[in-house]
Amino acid sequence: MEKLTSGKIAPKTGEYNIVSEKGKVLGTVHVKKGNRMPPTRHTGAHFVFGE
Repeated sequence: MEKLTSGKIAPKTGEYNIVSEKGKVLGTVHVKKGNRMPPTRHTGAHFVFGE
């Protein structure tokens, strides 16, 4: 499971879960392959592809 941070390039198109430092899912975003991951409102949060 690859963790992506804001500004990284999305490896595939789809829904990405926004995950807090503690592992809680905070929401989802849809990102197209090749686009940059958007900023998050939460310090230390990252994105994980929702499977």
